[in-house]
Amino acid sequence: MQIASAASAFPPLYYPQETLLAAFQSYWGDKLENPRVLTHFHRGVGVDGRHLAMPMEKYLDLNTWGEANDVWIDVAVDLGQQALTTAATRANVDPAELGALFFVSISGVASPSIDARLINRMSLSPRIRRMPIFGLGCVAGAAGIARAADYVKAYPKQYAALVSVETCSLTLQRDDLSVANIISSGLFGDGAAAVIVAGADCPPAQGPKILATRSVFFPNTEHVMGWDVSEKGFQIVLTREVPEMVRKHLAVELDAFLADMHLSRAEVGSWILHTGGPAVLEATEASLGLRNGELQVSWDCLRKQGNLSSASVLCVLEEVMEHRRPTPGTLSVLAAMGPGFCSELVLLRW
Repeated sequence: MQIASAASAFPPLYYPQETLLAAFQSYWGDKLENPRVLTHFHRGVGVDGRHLAMPMEKYLDLNTWGEANDVWIDVAVDLGQQALTTAATRANVDPAELGALFFVSISGVASPSIDARLINRMSLSPRIRRMPIFGLGCVAGAAGIARAADYVKAYPKQYAALVSVETCSLTLQRDDLSVANIISSGLFGDGAAAVIVAGADCPPAQGPKILATRSVFFPNTEHVMGWDVSEKGFQIVLTREVPEMVRKHLAVELDAFLADMHLSRAEVGSWILHTGGPAVLEATEASLGLRNGELQVSWDCLRKQGNLSSASVLCVLEEVMEHRRPTPGTLSVLAAMGPGFCSELVLLRW
């Protein structure tokens, strides 16, 4: 099993963080008990700017969850097609030959799901196996790769595609002045990514081999992060426990995963981690003992485009594959954590 390619796609509109902060100050300013809190959080998330699904001024025209979700559907199909087309081109794979299509998102819902619409838009095989996945949030990029690996392990002559699209800006609750929503308004951005995973009997690709995967669920932690869903749509649940969950569990579970492969953390030479935010990345560095810039790619992706939820770790993967490729033979860990609370670990060899 091998990752044949990774590709991202973004809405054309990109706004500097200071521009977005000014807009939120104008909208929320007189409603906040302490307006400086907004500035503090927006400037503290380590983000220079973000892509948005729509022009900034158009968000005030969305009055219902249904209207926002309709925009998500349109943007998801467009960005999903762009990302998947680029990934297929980089992998030298005809999209019509894909055996399976996994679609992940946490920022909208549709039935038929977005994968069905991509099949029509891109004339994919009518026999392609569809697996839309909702609800995994930030962990879904890593989980999608793992599930695609499961598929091509069963069908080694086939290719599986993973497509992630997130329009986090469309989920923002205008009247929610909680710290979680204020942080989210400064941290999350919009974008998409796609990955092509090749079975063992496919022609050799340029990406890393998938050696093993591990899913870990932490019981009775569903309150840590996720959505509260109401007639207004998705309201963010984001507690202070998230970094603590990383510190408490990530190293323990990773070491157990590597031990089962007769490996140790010291043998890992490359890290592809979800861009959860400064607190999450700092907790990851502390937990794993990474003190020499090993997560710089994740920090850079966070700075350039914010947290893209499920697409984030895939954008980090793309950056590594296209611009910061490790030397052949290097072991790499791709990982993310998300609602559940849970983690997904993928062991790669370049």
